[in-house]
Amino acid sequence: MSRVQLALNVSDLEESVAFYSQVFGVEPHKRRPGYANFEIAEPPLKLVLFEDAERGEGTAGALNHLGVEVGSTAEVQGAIDRLQNAGLTTREEAATVCCYAQQDKVWVNDPDGAPWEVYTVTDDDPEFLQVLDTQCCT
Repeated sequence: MSRVQLALNVSDLEESVAFYSQVFGVEPHKRRPGYANFEIAEPPLKLVLFEDAERGEGTAGALNHLGVEVGSTAEVQGAIDRLQNAGLTTREEAATVCCYAQQDKVWVNDPDGAPWEVYTVTDDDPEFLQVLDTQCCT
């Protein structure tokens, strides 16, 4: 089995664990002081949270946004329903152009403000697109 690992520094571990448990519908696989580890089956993801850890190597502020691509607009709507039922604030976008593709999506921010999207591509190469919308993820 292969999956992506995403390790995030968070300011409040308990608040972040509650948020990610709601977003992905699973509880952490492992908990230690200042640490939580999620094994998420769908999408295949190892999510690791470190409380109050210093950022590792790389360009400061390099994170743009995070996302989960799903197969249909119905799945985006399912995510909207699930996130709103969990009490999270969502922002919906339908038929929006982002990253040279038309997409339907919903946004939610984690407790530290990192933007997450659940999206589906409805047109991978829209004819009307002339320029990249660099503000698609705000």
